[in-house]
Amino acid sequence: MSLLGRAKRGPAAPPGVRRVVRLNNGFQLLFNLLWWMPVFYEYQRQAGLSDSQIFGIQSVYYVAFCLLEVPTGFIADRIGQRTCLRLGAAVMTAANLVPVALPSATGFLLHFLAIAAARSLVSGASSAYLYEYLHAEGAGERYVQAEGTARALGLWAKIACWPLVGVLMSTVHQAPYLLTAACTLGSLACAAALPALPPPPSAPPPAGAGARNGAPAAAVPGGGFLDSVRQAWKVLRTSRALGPLMVQGVAIFTLARICQVNLFQPLLLARAVPVADHGAVLSAMTVAEALGSSRPGWIRARLSDTAAVTVLSLVMAGSLAATALSGAAATIAWLCVFAAATGLAYPVQRYLINAAIPPTPYRATLLSLESIIDRGVCALVALAVGAYLAADRLDALLLHAALGTCVLLGAVAVALRLVRRRPGPGADTGTPSDRALSR
Repeated sequence: MSLLGRAKRGPAAPPGVRRVVRLNNGFQLLFNLLWWMPVFYEYQRQAGLSDSQIFGIQSVYYVAFCLLEVPTGFIADRIGQRTCLRLGAAVMTAANLVPVALPSATGFLLHFLAIAAARSLVSGASSAYLYEYLHAEGAGERYVQAEGTARALGLWAKIACWPLVGVLMSTVHQAPYLLTAACTLGSLACAAALPALPPPPSAPPPAGAGARNGAPAAAVPGGGFLDSVRQAWKVLRTSRALGPLMVQGVAIFTLARICQVNLFQPLLLARAVPVADHGAVLSAMTVAEALGSSRPGWIRARLSDTAAVTVLSLVMAGSLAATALSGAAATIAWLCVFAAATGLAYPVQRYLINAAIPPTPYRATLLSLESIIDRGVCALVALAVGAYLAADRLDALLLHAALGTCVLLGAVAVALRLVRRRPGPGADTGTPSDRALSR
């Protein structure tokens, strides 16, 4: 069996489906392979930036990301997900050349603002394109595995490439940004090779009508930006499962982001793990996450999709809480368990969200709304993390985060049980989300 694993499947996918999956894998790997990630702090310090400037730019980046999410989702729905992927890759390529041409506070601010725009353009469009294409080709059951494999390949690429960055930077100082730009240029080539979305079989395009990614013109949302947001909000309100499932996804995103970005180094330092070993620990976590992402079928064969996400979220919270009672070696082991659960949960949660969205031309806008919820909660939790760390209450933070996650998931479980038992008159029954809620 291959390293990524192969779920037991029926007949082989058509060549067109296999090609799109390969192109999606390439796009996700190359677009997200940020060579500069392990060294960007030191790179900016060597460029003369102070800590206040570095973290101030990061704050601006997160705010910009939230502000851009809905407009870029609207753009994806209007011009087509495939076009939006190409635009995002082009902006990302330019963004990574800015620090090379302008290594200053202004240059890095422009760099991160452009990255926020590029990632916003891609965040909803990539998932929406893959989901819609596979379902249009009758291969919707392959979506979860395709999403998981793409994520796993990207993680394996980081494991292979990140240890080389320090040496490359000492040889050619701008190498991390030049290599990242080269990779994002490759992602642009993958996006350019993606085929148009097949038109719905029940709605052939009328003669002379324009198309969005190959879909009939009727699939293009009408009205302006505010009208699209209102229509997307209406879909969110009338869907019986989408809102609770979005809240369920908050637990995964927030726990993963806070652990991997905000708590990773403070936790290891509190357990007396030498700084020189932090890179090795991060690599071990990434391996565990990659293994989990490549095998979503393992958990889906044992639990329903909603139950799987709930159980895995609880494992993530429990693992984080367990580090409060652990020494150095046990903390590293629990962090790897946390990462493996994250990898297993992410593609299943992506499927649940997409399946809960009924047929609509506002899919990318809805996915952008979900992203804003995730990042908004994450921003609030980050403020709490800073307060806990300032008060030297790391262990209390870990336990309280686990308790808060359990309360949130309990509320979501109750909400999902209610909508399953009492579907309203506008319920989207018959959608794939019903199978996920009930199986």
